[in-house]
Amino acid sequence: MPDAPLVTIAIPTYNRAGSYLPGVIEAALDQTWMNIEVLVGDNASTDDTPAVVARYSDPRLVHLRHPVNLGANGNFNRLLELARGEWFLLLHDDDLVDPRFVEVCLKSRQPGVEYGLIRTGVRAIDGRGRVLKERPNVVRGAKPVDLYRAWFRAKTGLYLCNTLYRTSALRAIGGWQSLHNLLEDNYALVRILANWPRLDVAEVMASFRYTYDQRTFQVPVREWCEDFLGLLKLISSQVNSGERDEIEAMGRRFFGQLCVRRANAIAPPLRRLQARIQVARAFGLQTLRLRWDLPSSTTT
Repeated sequence: MPDAPLVTIAIPTYNRAGSYLPGVIEAALDQTWMNIEVLVGDNASTDDTPAVVARYSDPRLVHLRHPVNLGANGNFNRLLELARGEWFLLLHDDDLVDPRFVEVCLKSRQPGVEYGLIRTGVRAIDGRGRVLKERPNVVRGAKPVDLYRAWFRAKTGLYLCNTLYRTSALRAIGGWQSLHNLLEDNYALVRILANWPRLDVAEVMASFRYTYDQRTFQVPVREWCEDFLGLLKLISSQVNSGERDEIEAMGRRFFGQLCVRRANAIAPPLRRLQARIQVARAFGLQTLRLRWDLPSSTTT
């Protein structure tokens, strides 16, 4: 196949051997784009993860077992460090990609354009794999501000599973990192958009598992607020002065709602109210009302 660059599909995992991990490995190996390597970043799992990976005899599959748990962010960056592919997909151990995901992304490229990332539409699935919602990637315009406006209007979803990154671009921005390492994926996307063009594929080609990991609700709301406000600052820096007020207002409302969702999960009523007030003050919101539709962020 002409112009068939190597693609790294990196699967960071911890103790998912008995649930989603086998299906995620199979989704990676079943890609119609054959020139891939699949790296399973085993974060010192205490279950049968080594035995699960060993079931597959495909030479493209590599089991990378860390001797100690590096934390989620450390695992992400270790996989990026070891990746040999020109393109990089970070696939969580409970998400999925369609068999033609890589092929559709790479065959959609225009000659001579060095894209920093390629994004598709995405669907939300539940713990049993049932489709809850589909969101095509609908973005009007090629500027970063066009993507941000579409994101804040719920016209597109920013997730790891539906984003194929140029490996060199990820490394150039310093990999995965944010203030509290809660939004490292969003920060990476925004930093890449500052220097590289993106490619939008409308077709839904990836599945985000709509379940919350423990850190979503156990991390203090203050830290989520700080990470989201830092992200909004990065976004604002890419927007011209004539559009900045609009984008900042949209972002404060959108990110504020995501933080309220975390505040609402706090059980003690007084602490819950205090957290909601903290969010309202952080984002300058006049109301604490929350929309109950599915979130559009990779981190919600």
